[in-house]
Amino acid sequence: MAEFTHFNQAGRAKMVDVSEKKSTQRIAVAKGKIYMDKSTLEKVKEGSMKKGDVLSVAQVGGILGGKKTWDLIPMCHNIMISGLDIDFEINENENYIEATCTAKTVGSTGVEMEALTGVSVALLTIYDMCKAVDKKMVIKDIRLVEKRGGKTDIILE
Repeated sequence: MAEFTHFNQAGRAKMVDVSEKKSTQRIAVAKGKIYMDKSTLEKVKEGSMKKGDVLSVAQVGGILGGKKTWDLIPMCHNIMISGLDIDFEINENENYIEATCTAKTVGSTGVEMEALTGVSVALLTIYDMCKAVDKKMVIKDIRLVEKRGGKTDIILE
């Protein structure tokens, strides 16, 4: 059975010591979707939402979210992020926007949480910018799809 690394000898939470781990290039990719009304999606595409260019603001929000992961998630390390990018794909048939966050670092711990936080904040930013016209939006399917570097590589999609 795997050892629980986030607990100290007293059984309380601790930050894992990664000082002995090898420094490698690490990449993580996360995705998520926000479903919305067809007319809301059209406004996003046209850039006619009152708050401005939804996807541009969501991209910046997602990048900022990824950078602040260590500040939001209690046991995450404050790591030097080499790169963060957010991409969006609009699906007009099913009325959703899929956000993809790619996070990179060279270090002794991975960037999965930064990718997941980045995509989450990007989707929340879209929600915030569109909520005045669509109260029924749904954020779904936030997931890690790729992790490279460290001991194992995982490709789920």
